[in-house]
Order: sequence, then structure tokens, then C-alpha cells
Amino acid sequence: MPSRQVIGAATGAALLLLFAPSAGAVSVGALSAPSETVTVEPTGHLAADGTVTLTGTYRCLSGTGPVLVSASVSQRDPHIRHGIGGTAAVCDGAEHRWTNSEKRTPGTLAPGAAYVEATLMELSPALGGLPLPLFHAMRQQDITLMEG
Repeated sequence: MPSRQVIGAATGAALLLLFAPSAGAVSVGALSAPSETVTVEPTGHLAADGTVTLTGTYRCLSGTGPVLVSASVSQRDPHIRHGIGGTAAVCDGAEHRWTNSEKRTPGTLAPGAAYVEATLMELSPALGGLPLPLFHAMRQQDITLMEG
């Protein structure tokens, strides 16, 4: 299975755990130290074939499980979010760039104003072997999707 599908599946599973009715009873951890950050560039790119590319930076200090930068974008209806890839993160205290791309059906998204949420999340080992999400940083912001 390609690593992009593995990362996507792992991110999806973690998000399902987060929003499950019993998620309040599960310790998903608090946001980590303020020195851990994720940013989003104010401009994203939308190709003619529907591929969306978002970029930014991240910094995290350490992780005991896989750490990912995930992103989602919405337009028109804020309740509909489109996942835009996932990038494996290196938590060494240095600032790194991330780029997430995902092909969407042409016409799903359009050039113009959009809302992005980027999350720096660790799949932290837990008792019983089921990884739980530990959020290192999150960023929500308005951006502009540009053609090209």
C-alpha cells in the first residue's frame, strides 16, 4: 500500500477517534508546548485537474509515534471539509516545510477564498496497541486558492 494511503488512513482513523461520541472519555492529550507550531501559507494552488496544493512550516520537539501534518480546506459550506494529503513530520526542534497535495474532482473547489485547517498530530502509542492522537499544534486560517 503506498505511503500516501497509509498516512491518509491513519489520519482518518485518528480523526474518527477524536470525533467519536466517547472521545471525551479518551485522553487525546492537550496541545504541546508553545514552541511547537504549524503555519499555512496565505496562498494555495488549484490545478486544472483539481489538484490542490497547500504549504507551510512546522516545528515539533519530539514524538514517540508517527507525527503527521494534515490539512483540510473548505469553501462555500464551512461544514464540508476536503482532506488535502498528509506529510510525515520530523520532530527535532527545527523548523521544516510541509507540502500537501490531493486531487479532487474538478469543480469541487474553485479559485478564490478558502478556509484551511492544518494540524501537527502524533499517533501516540497507547495501552492495547490502538494509537491515540496527540496534537502538537493546529492552525486555522483564511487563504486564497490561486489557479496554477
